[in-house]
Amino acid sequence: MSSRRADPSLSLSRRQLLASLSSAAVLAGAGFVPARLNAQDIAPPVAEAPVPAAPPAAMQQPFSFDTLTDAMRALAAAGPDAPATLPDSFLSKLTYDLYRLIRFDPERARFADVENSHFLLHAFHMGWLFKEPVLLYQVENGMAQPMEFGTDDFIYERESRDKVPAHVPLPGVAGFRLHAPLNRPDLFDELVAFQGASYFRALGRNSAYGLSARGLAVNTGLSIAEEFPRFTKFWIQRPEPGSETITVWAALESASLTGAYRFTITPGFETVMEVTARLFFRADVEQLGIAPLTSMFLFAERNRAAFDDYRPNVHDSDGLGITRADGDVLWRALANPPRLASSYFSETAPKSFGLYQRDREFDHYQDDAAHYEKRPSCVVEPIGDWGKGLIRLVEIPSDLEVNDNIVAFWIPDTLAQAGESREFSYRLRWGDIPFDPADERAHVKETRAGEGGVSGVENTNGTRKFVIDFVGGLMDALPHDASEDLTIVASAMNGEIVTKVLSRNQTDGIWRLVLDVRPTGGDTVELAAHIAGYGRKLTETWLYQWIHA
Repeated sequence: MSSRRADPSLSLSRRQLLASLSSAAVLAGAGFVPARLNAQDIAPPVAEAPVPAAPPAAMQQPFSFDTLTDAMRALAAAGPDAPATLPDSFLSKLTYDLYRLIRFDPERARFADVENSHFLLHAFHMGWLFKEPVLLYQVENGMAQPMEFGTDDFIYERESRDKVPAHVPLPGVAGFRLHAPLNRPDLFDELVAFQGASYFRALGRNSAYGLSARGLAVNTGLSIAEEFPRFTKFWIQRPEPGSETITVWAALESASLTGAYRFTITPGFETVMEVTARLFFRADVEQLGIAPLTSMFLFAERNRAAFDDYRPNVHDSDGLGITRADGDVLWRALANPPRLASSYFSETAPKSFGLYQRDREFDHYQDDAAHYEKRPSCVVEPIGDWGKGLIRLVEIPSDLEVNDNIVAFWIPDTLAQAGESREFSYRLRWGDIPFDPADERAHVKETRAGEGGVSGVENTNGTRKFVIDFVGGLMDALPHDASEDLTIVASAMNGEIVTKVLSRNQTDGIWRLVLDVRPTGGDTVELAAHIAGYGRKLTETWLYQWIHA
């Protein structure tokens, strides 16, 4: 993934495809696409080309977050414009097979002329599904100027060379990515990419792309059509020499609202984004989703039997983690349900929520191509008091790992109405998010499930077995016979807990809770469990939604 010595081949993600497909092509707006698209890794030598000169001063305009805010407020009052479309040119004739042969020329990277620059910018080409132009601007000393791109900025492999004219300006780009020396000081790795609607994704050190974030989710997973707001313009701060932080501003537009966004991005072991969103509503919005995250969960130990696959696990994320205002931690193990499912968590000023990839061992995936153990977690940390609201988790059935079937976001307590404006600030942390070493509670290491009852004996009572492993915290220091002093706090809504057993594994010391659960009403059982003892809560709270019919 180095761009200083060699540019990576273009790889189109599920998120990029979703953003360009109509909402009719997705199920409940959660991110279904037809197939994983992997570009061929072809990079023949190319002649070095000079980086384009900056536009003349006459093209510069004053810029600040406040001027962008004023412009988006005025645009909301003016009403939405018709979306731009590709002209009848070579761009409109780029098929999938041609588009995947196009990549940005690393020798044309913007900001390469900055002394000791820690950031380089590459653009994504328009065409195929990416029909609406995205405009980029460079900001320096409070002045913005257009970043212009043409066919000279891209490398066209094989048959695509005959379809694209040379030296032709482009009406815009499909998005952009920033590169930084994330893993080694001598190589520029891809750090963050913005492409398709309001989708973006980032990497921490030693990560591989997995889940995505969005600027906003509008009416996701409802009976009405989902609306996909779109980042139409970006302003990128020209990096200061040696600076390890870069700021990006964006204009968000949709039929129901406009928005002014600011992203302050700092790469590292955890790549951190400070996000501020100022929203202006043209129409009432039935469900406003703030800081939405999109991911994939196909199978793990709890639903492994449904998939004939040599790999033990396939997922970008394995759980939704919530840290409540009082510091209590909820862990909702993800599922691949038989039908569309939603879970709602009522919270007031939560400290954080996010989709995590806790399982980081290669042996648990055995996939030397996808490397799911390297997929980043992403945690949303509200800045300021978000008040009352709901964290909603949407899970959609999927039989292929190319489908993004997990969505999580914050829903404010009050509905957004036409003429309103709202502001939200939050922090996004991307990467291998470590456990808080000061947390004395054990955390959930794994959730397993299977047929209930005694192993080797026919299950006649209709139960299902859930096995939850806890590690860490003060429980690590307890002896094996301490289970007699501990209390299992467990509940099953629409179900009955027939048996519950807590023990410490003699081999690896992991504390294991086993529950046999029988449905008593409805087709959905909501489970919750934690361990208490010695006057305190000793584990985080495990949650799971079992849909059995």
